[in-house]
Amino acid sequence: MAAFLLWLILLLLCWPLALVALVLYPLVWLLLLPLRLLGFAVEGAFSLVKGLFLLPGRLLR
Repeated sequence: MAAFLLWLILLLLCWPLALVALVLYPLVWLLLLPLRLLGFAVEGAFSLVKGLFLLPGRLLR
């Protein structure tokens, strides 16, 4: 909702820039999608390593 309100303010102040932002936003989102997926994979790998290190403590508890 905040992003939409900021876009409306940009539309009132400088409508050509707002239209360019409206067109480029999906393209930037598509370009950043692989990095977001890579982030999920790295987070999963770190969670696995953390689980392996904390397993002995959980077994002794």
